[in-house]
Amino acid sequence: MSARPRTIAVIAPLRHPIREPHAGGLEAMVWDRVRMLRARGHRVLLCAVEGSEFQQDGPPEFRLPAVVWPDERDATDSTYPPGHLERAIPALEAALDFIRRHADTIDLVDNHSLHPQPLTRAERLGVPMVTTLHTPPLPRLVAAARATEHHGRLFAVSAFTAAEWQAHGVEAQVMPNAIDAGRWRLGPGGHDLVWFGRIVPEKGVHLAVRAARLTGRTLRIAGRIGDVAYFQEHVRPYLGAGVDYLGPLAQPALADLVGGSGCALVTPLWQEPFGLVVAEALATGTPVAAFDTGGIGEVAGAARAVRLVPMGDAEALAAAAEQLAGDRGRDLRHRLRTRTEALARFSLDHRATELETVFDMAGADAWA
Repeated sequence: MSARPRTIAVIAPLRHPIREPHAGGLEAMVWDRVRMLRARGHRVLLCAVEGSEFQQDGPPEFRLPAVVWPDERDATDSTYPPGHLERAIPALEAALDFIRRHADTIDLVDNHSLHPQPLTRAERLGVPMVTTLHTPPLPRLVAAARATEHHGRLFAVSAFTAAEWQAHGVEAQVMPNAIDAGRWRLGPGGHDLVWFGRIVPEKGVHLAVRAARLTGRTLRIAGRIGDVAYFQEHVRPYLGAGVDYLGPLAQPALADLVGGSGCALVTPLWQEPFGLVVAEALATGTPVAAFDTGGIGEVAGAARAVRLVPMGDAEALAAAAEQLAGDRGRDLRHRLRTRTEALARFSLDHRATELETVFDMAGADAWA
């Protein structure tokens, strides 16, 4: 690890707590990041929505207000309930003020917020900041990143995402997300199909349902409902007819589900910045049939257990899933090879040393 333990302030997004069951891939990634840094001897202060793990010994200023919908039927992942941002932004400002006041005791800010405020304040905090770009170029984030590019390091989760930001005048290095090999274990495979992730329109689970019905195999769905109206219209009508919804699962149960499946279906209908579910499935040995969009192809790489098909083509997805579930779904030799290849690229243990080097360099740059 780096020459000395550091005190690191990790800023999470404003929407969901960092805890299991994870609200989505971004929250899972931040959760793993905090655990990994603490295990390697660093002091981590997590600034996140109240109800998050890891906040017991942190300052009260690092507890951000929870999102509360007056009517859960209105809940989405793309909007906030009335009045929420009017409470959340001042709370985030108070957390940044805490960092500025305690700049002599904090070595680095590891920023994963999807709000521009941390970037806007970066040069005035007195603490070096590393920011990871998890999304396509959002206009307000682009403006903030352009203004602060010399006051911190910017990283993108894929070369695809880095290129998108570069087209908007923001340069970022590539550091892919990583997964915990000890938690995503090799599974035995099975006959059924699995889909897991946020249940929102851009994740396209309704096309996974259509593809599964074409194969005649049962589809098991796990994840948080991020858009209630979408779920009610496009998923609920098919439940019980070869489609099971298991709800949001904590990671051990989710890993068992994925590892006990014949093939994972990955169906984004947007330019997916990374595609963590692909790496997670492959780590259990389960092959993946996926729409080829955004960073999905990068995560797939040259993996023999992945078939990419045109975005939105449920028939091609069904054919790919049927082939993979039959050829590799239960063959332990194939599954072990799939896992080994995935961990060589995405293991959290491998990424830890890279990350500490980045942190050391960011600190050196700030005071050069």
